[in-house]
Amino acid sequence: MKKHLFTLVLVFITAIGMSQTKTLYDFTVKDIDGNTFDMSKLKGKKVLIVNTASKCGLTPQYEDLEELYKTYGGDKFEIIAFPANNFAGQEPGTNTEIKAFCTENYGVSFPVMSKISVKGEDMHPLYKWLTGAEKNDFKESEVSWNFQKYLIGEDGKIIAYFTPTTNPMSKEIIELIK
Repeated sequence: MKKHLFTLVLVFITAIGMSQTKTLYDFTVKDIDGNTFDMSKLKGKKVLIVNTASKCGLTPQYEDLEELYKTYGGDKFEIIAFPANNFAGQEPGTNTEIKAFCTENYGVSFPVMSKISVKGEDMHPLYKWLTGAEKNDFKESEVSWNFQKYLIGEDGKIIAYFTPTTNPMSKEIIELIK
């Protein structure tokens, strides 16, 4: 009887652990300078996560991202950029070069993280969570190009994602941020 009870308790504990999906706050990444950035610092904020590239036709979205950040960023909203070289080699630079490009050309003041992979075998764990329905309890998605956007709610869960061509200042994004 004790053995069966122990087995039942073990199965129950395992099931509970497996059913819990992660949130944004479970991840730690590196910023563009190589420092640890704990995503749990963003608790209580909506967060727009964007994979970026400096040599893409969509690169001018940095300007709109900066406008969005200056307008709505602060205590309730944050933008986090993740440079990635997954599409046609459009982010070939080093972290130092990417940081200089963002600052000099677009005056980026929102956090930019170290370059990562957003698809493929070397996909960063954060992007595995963003794109995997079994991990994020939202829906399955695939990063289709540079400047795909994921909006995370104040609870650390995904509430929407937007195609690369969706302008950061679109009515749809702004309404969800407000």
